[in-house]
Amino acid sequence: MRSGANTIPGAARAYIGCAVLGALVCVLPAFALPGLALPGLVPPGLTPPGSRTGPGAVAGPDSLWPAVLLLGALYALCETPARCRLLGRSVRGSVPVAAGSFFPVLLTAAFLLPPAAAALVAVPGALAGQVARRPAGVRRVWRAAQLALATWAAAQAHRLLGGPAALGGTAHPGHATPGVPDFPYALLPAGAGALAFCLVLSALDGGIFVTAERRPVRTAWRGLLPRSLAPYGAHALAGLMMAVLWRSPYGPLSALFVLLPMYISCWVFAQYHRERAAHQATIRALVHAVDLKDQYTRGHSERVGRASAMIAGELGMADERLEVLRFAGILHDVGKLGVPTRVLRKDGPLTPEERRVIELHPEYGHEIVRGIDFLGEARLAILHHHERLDGSGYPYGLAGAEIPEFARVVAVADAFDAMTSTRSYRRARPVPTAVAELRRCAGTQFDPRMVRALVRALERYGWQTAVTSDEAGAATEAGAAQTRDAAAGPAVPQPSPDPSRDPSRETPAVAAGAPLPAPASDAAAARKNVPPARRPDAPRTTPPPGGPTAPDGAG
Repeated sequence: MRSGANTIPGAARAYIGCAVLGALVCVLPAFALPGLALPGLVPPGLTPPGSRTGPGAVAGPDSLWPAVLLLGALYALCETPARCRLLGRSVRGSVPVAAGSFFPVLLTAAFLLPPAAAALVAVPGALAGQVARRPAGVRRVWRAAQLALATWAAAQAHRLLGGPAALGGTAHPGHATPGVPDFPYALLPAGAGALAFCLVLSALDGGIFVTAERRPVRTAWRGLLPRSLAPYGAHALAGLMMAVLWRSPYGPLSALFVLLPMYISCWVFAQYHRERAAHQATIRALVHAVDLKDQYTRGHSERVGRASAMIAGELGMADERLEVLRFAGILHDVGKLGVPTRVLRKDGPLTPEERRVIELHPEYGHEIVRGIDFLGEARLAILHHHERLDGSGYPYGLAGAEIPEFARVVAVADAFDAMTSTRSYRRARPVPTAVAELRRCAGTQFDPRMVRALVRALERYGWQTAVTSDEAGAATEAGAAQTRDAAAGPAVPQPSPDPSRDPSRETPAVAAGAPLPAPASDAAAARKNVPPARRPDAPRTTPPPGGPTAPDGAG
C-alpha cells in the first residue's frame, strides 16, 4: 500500500476489513480443534500428561499448542529485530527485515499443522513486524490478515494432496519405511502448498493496488505471480526441510539450522538495499545542487519524477522500470550543473550562443550519470528528453521510435510541470490549459500515447501545482521569461511572427527542443568553443544508442 498520503482510501479500508473477516474465519477454528497429535510434532518433554503419541495418536487440543507457540514465537522473533530499541543502531540496516524474509517458518507451519493452527502462527509476527509507512496500525492488521489467509490456503493445499501422510511415510501403502518421509512424493504437496501461498498473496496484493493506489484493474496483477514463484518455491523447500527435521528424532532445535542460510541470504539482500539507499542519497544531492544553481526551477525535478511515474503506472510498466523512470524524471536536468550560472540566471534575453550552451545540458547530464549502473534506461532519457517526435529536437534530432521510450515519457512530464508551475516571472497555467496544449502538440512534439497516459493519470490522481521560487521581487520582462522557460523546460513558446496571435494559445514546441536558426558564421561559433546549430535543411544522422560522445557501454 503506497498511498500518496498517510490516509488510506475508504475502498481500501473496506477491502482490508473483508480480508480481516476472512482471516478470522480461518483462524478461529484453531481454538476448537479436536484432539490431534502427529508423530514427533510435540517436542520431547512438552507432551501433556495422559496424551498418546505415535502413528494415529489422538490427544487433547493442548497437544497442538506447543508447536503453534514455538513456530509463532520464532516467526515473531525473526520479523521484529529492526524495531528493537535496545539493539538500536547495531541492528538497523544489517538485519534482514524485508517482508517475506522468513516465510519458510510459515510454510513449515502449513506443512506440520492443521490449516487453522497454521494460520494462527502468522498473526503475532505480522502484528509485531516493521512497517515503513503510516498508518502503521492498519498496515500491520492488513499484513496479518494477508499472511493468515495465505498460510491457511497453503495448509489446505498440502493436506489435499496427502502432505501430512507423506511426511509420516504413510502416503503409499507399499512405502518401505513407515515413519520416514516419503520422498520424492513429499515434494508434490509441498509445491502445491507453495503455489497456493503465492496465489493468495498475489491476489490480495493486486486488490490492494486497485483500492489503495487506484491502479487500473487491467495492470494491477500484472507480473505479481511470475515474480513470486521462484522465491516462494525456494521458501517452500526450506520449509519442507524444517518440517522434516522438526518431526525427526533430533526435534525442533535441529529445524532452526535451516534458517541460518536463509538469514545469511537475507543479510546480503539487506546490504544491496543499503547500497541502493546510498545511490538514492546521491541522486537527491545532485538534484539539490541543480535546484540551488537554477533557482527558477526549484522543485521542478521532483515533480517531473512524480509525473513520469504516474505515466509509467498508466502504461503498465513493471515496478522496477517505473522506479528507474522516476529517477530519469528527477535527474533529467542534472546537466545544468555544467551550464554557467550566469547563463541560467541571466535576466535578459539569451543570445543564440548562450542558448546553444544551454542545449548542451542533456549531454552534460548523460556524462554525469553514465557511471551509475542502476539507472539503466534513465541515462538515455536524460540524454534525449528534448528530442521531438518530428525530428526537430536536440541534441541529435531523433524522430519517432528512434527516441527512447523513457525520453518520450519525461518530455511530456517535463512540459506539463513547466506549464503548471508558478515562477517568479509568470503565473502557472491551469491544468486543463496545459493538458489542451499537450494534446495540441501530440504527434509533432510529444508521443500521443504518453500524453493520453498522463491525462488518465491526472483524472485518477489529480495534480497539485506548486510555487518553484520566491515570487517576491520585481517582475521580469516578457523576453527574459520566455528565454528562461526555454532553458528550464518546455513551458513557454517563442513568440509567433503573427502579432495578432493570442499568447495564451502559444505552443511549448519551440521551447522544448526546436533547433535555433544558424548563426551568421559557424566559424565564429567555433572560435567560442560552441557547437554550431544544425541547419533545417541539413541531413539528419542517427547517432549510436549512447550518443556519439558516449563510450562503449555507457548506456
